[in-house]
Amino acid sequence: MEPSPAELETLARRLEGSPDYRVLRRVTPVPTRPVPDGLQTRLGLFVDVETTGLDAGTDEIIELAMLPFTYGLDGGIYQVHPPFSQLRQPGRPIPPEITRLTGIDDALVAGQQIAPEAVAAFIAPAALIVAHNAAFDRLFLEAFCEAFAAKPWGCSLAQVPWSEEGFEGGKLGHLLMQAGRFFDGHRAVHDCEAAVELLSLPLPRSGRPALLPLLEAARMRGRRVWAVQAPFEARTRLKARGYRWNDGENGRPKAWHIDVEEAAVEAERQFLTSEIYGRETEILTTPVTAYNRFSARV
Repeated sequence: MEPSPAELETLARRLEGSPDYRVLRRVTPVPTRPVPDGLQTRLGLFVDVETTGLDAGTDEIIELAMLPFTYGLDGGIYQVHPPFSQLRQPGRPIPPEITRLTGIDDALVAGQQIAPEAVAAFIAPAALIVAHNAAFDRLFLEAFCEAFAAKPWGCSLAQVPWSEEGFEGGKLGHLLMQAGRFFDGHRAVHDCEAAVELLSLPLPRSGRPALLPLLEAARMRGRRVWAVQAPFEARTRLKARGYRWNDGENGRPKAWHIDVEEAAVEAERQFLTSEIYGRETEILTTPVTAYNRFSARV
């Protein structure tokens, strides 16, 4: 006779008591919890797309999943709601490497479509859209449904201090394993369910729910500082400071740039004038908020 769930949990805890073993538990739905009196709540929406490739300008969405969840301003997740999950047939065959990665082939998506109007209606109540690598998902979703451009976004990859909390790497599956969880498959709805559970867990060093620093970072107003016409030989110093290169094909400057809090703009200006340009010069900055962060509009 197979052991019961309670017996298996007892065995797992015994293994965890030894430094020679680690136990991974399967991702399960986040349980509904009562909201503390007086706590303000919002509706979040975790999104994930599977696509035919990495270029939002030429590739297409083949699967979209959206998982609504009720969260408190304390960072707690109190309820997970039924998901939206649909497939879409692209305009050209799905590349074999995408099928190997996702399990989605041409036969599975044949005749399937996703109505942008239905997507817009589903996201309308959401106070915050979250993705794991929002810089990828946001570009595809704004191109598919313009309603996404009017929503504030957060990123569970970039806006949770995983390394400060003792995690290594940033892939969702790797983060989950380090948190003692695992999940099957690479379909979009499974990624959403796993990510929401990850955000509901306490961070190992601070003890705060993982969603809380994401909310704090999403609310932050900042500026994108551009090192326009920086000397070529300065590229190593710029990269070391966290600057990234923009090739100019998106209509923005062909230049190095970095996103900082508004309070840090003056320090960045001093760095550029003293260490990069070697002279006083006007520094281009553009505003960054949750409404344009991770988009092609900043």
